[in-house]
Amino acid sequence: MTLDPIHVENIARLAYGIGGDVDATDHDDLAERVWREWLPELRRDGRVVLAALGDHERHRAAIDDVALAERPFEAVHGLDSGTINPTTFKNGLVVDVAHAAMASSPTDLDLHRDRTIVATVHAGDSTAGFDSEWTRRDEGHTKQRVLHVPRVNRYAERVVHALALYLAEGTHALDHADRVEDLLVLDGPIYPKELFTWGDRDPELGALAREAKPRAVIETYVRLVERFVELDVPLAGFVKNPASGTAVRALSRAGVESPWPDDTALFTRLLERREPYGAAGDGEFTDDDRGAERGARLDDDLTFTTWFRSRGGADAPMAADGDALGVDRELDPELYEPTFMVVYDPRTDVTYKLEAPYAFTRDAGTRERLTRQVVAEVAATRGPPEPVAKADALARISASEKAALRRKFEERLGSDQQATYDDLRWGKETY
Repeated sequence: MTLDPIHVENIARLAYGIGGDVDATDHDDLAERVWREWLPELRRDGRVVLAALGDHERHRAAIDDVALAERPFEAVHGLDSGTINPTTFKNGLVVDVAHAAMASSPTDLDLHRDRTIVATVHAGDSTAGFDSEWTRRDEGHTKQRVLHVPRVNRYAERVVHALALYLAEGTHALDHADRVEDLLVLDGPIYPKELFTWGDRDPELGALAREAKPRAVIETYVRLVERFVELDVPLAGFVKNPASGTAVRALSRAGVESPWPDDTALFTRLLERREPYGAAGDGEFTDDDRGAERGARLDDDLTFTTWFRSRGGADAPMAADGDALGVDRELDPELYEPTFMVVYDPRTDVTYKLEAPYAFTRDAGTRERLTRQVVAEVAATRGPPEPVAKADALARISASEKAALRRKFEERLGSDQQATYDDLRWGKETY
């Protein structure tokens, strides 16, 4: 049954009541104060968790102009991993399969054919064993294995998903590092941050993250950074849905009552431009660009920040004073620290984050080239950089393919998937 017009009207009236109690201009003023007074060096319990790297500025660039600008990196590679999503079977097994691919711009069809596939299995039976070694198929173009994940009482689906996704992605990136000429951009963060957050979710998960198999996944990314430092080729990660709460939690701990649910909301507030505004004219974002009132959103310029070092939240384990969950780091620990810049596209009202290890962004010239590259790509594509979008298309497993693969697992395991009410309500996928 759908809502009647009167129901829609009544719900809208609730929105009017909520909106009347919120002063958006107050939020703008607070955001500006946070930018000026807190974000240049934000501390939590005396420890720096966020700090400006070089200049602490916001900038804007005309979309039409920057989309046509020459790219600082000519040959760029992207990498992504897709999964069938965790599937529970009636025999007690929980399975996920991840499939990683690397794309390049300009296109390299031979490279695009290469894949890394990982199936992860969780079993309630502690006597079962499913581990396999890496094997090659498709004339050597496919590398694959089965990983039997450590047993947990809860969160089995979360564990099989994260370990499959990150092991496939990290292994594929490391194996193909020598194919990257100028720049590699991962689709997502530069580290397996889901594993770094396990300790905050549950003590059992936190202990699991330090066991041998999850730690080996983390080590793959540590070695990836070291390999790209050796190659002198920048490594970055384009985060389409940033989810950090480091800044807003630190502000809250410092007594600042933050109206933003996460850091993305804060940076969106800082980068969004609305009428009326004062045009700086020099490409630099100024406080006058915001204006005294919040009118229509201006969508002629991309806006973006300069770079920050991040040592809090999910980034804490890879900070210089973190322990990388027990993984040995061969370089100066400071070089592994995550750094980032934020870019906002007003045409889609979407905020993105570009990450890179400090090993690369400590150089001001590299920071500037990475910024120009991502701003130009977002301006041209209205979304992720072209190599990232191509890698996403290669690695994505469609709904029909997921259903077919799950059916194959049912046949091989001799056990049906565990159905839920949502399967009945929304319709179970078929092939």
